[in-house]
Amino acid sequence: MRLEGISAAVTGGASGLGLATARKMIKAGAQVTLIDLPGSAGAQVAQELGDAARFVAADVTDEQQFASALDAAGETGPLRALVHCAGRGAHIRLVEKDGQPGALKPFEEVIELNLIGSYNALRLGAARMARHEPVDDERGAIVLTASVAAFEGQIGQIAYTASKAGVVGMTLCAARDLASKAIRVCTIAPGIMDTPLLGGLRNDVRASLEDSVPHPRRLGSPAEFGALACSIVENPYLNGETIRLDGAIRMAPR
Repeated sequence: MRLEGISAAVTGGASGLGLATARKMIKAGAQVTLIDLPGSAGAQVAQELGDAARFVAADVTDEQQFASALDAAGETGPLRALVHCAGRGAHIRLVEKDGQPGALKPFEEVIELNLIGSYNALRLGAARMARHEPVDDERGAIVLTASVAAFEGQIGQIAYTASKAGVVGMTLCAARDLASKAIRVCTIAPGIMDTPLLGGLRNDVRASLEDSVPHPRRLGSPAEFGALACSIVENPYLNGETIRLDGAIRMAPR
């Protein structure tokens, strides 16, 4: 599928991996709708990106808001690509240092955003793509975001790991489910990426993280994530696969 001229939506598009993806898509000629929370910098970012970008505020766990945002994305043309980057983590231990059981609410919140939000992206995005006529034998492509934590979750990442492992588990199933609609599904599992979330790290901590990556010995660039997302959308034979983008890192227990 050529990105030039298509309508695409990117969740979490106001910053980090989502913003980098939107930039790459716009450079390739797509019309991109950034979907992010009302309190995000989405409106300012869309203005900076130019006429090919627009911002719609929505919570991806809210069915009505997310559906309306995807409908808005379809106003610039049939929605052909959806890259779902919205998500977050929480530090939870099963038994805390004071002997109390790990908190339940933050676990539920991470599952709701990362896993249920991804399910919402799949079902709501695919339903809209399925209405369109195929172009070059396909109607659309959906790219989800997991993490290497889906495979090597570290201590304290149990909520994040469970949610991202769920995303990986859905990928092939979703691709098979949507094959009859000519819609592809793939997932990117990034390693340690140089996003704003890591911007406040001390230099020594950052150096230690970089040293844990075999090659290249540095943090991943959001632009590299965006480039891979665009490649997935453009390559019609990529389907049902989770692709690690991690410099060959394998996470230690802590």
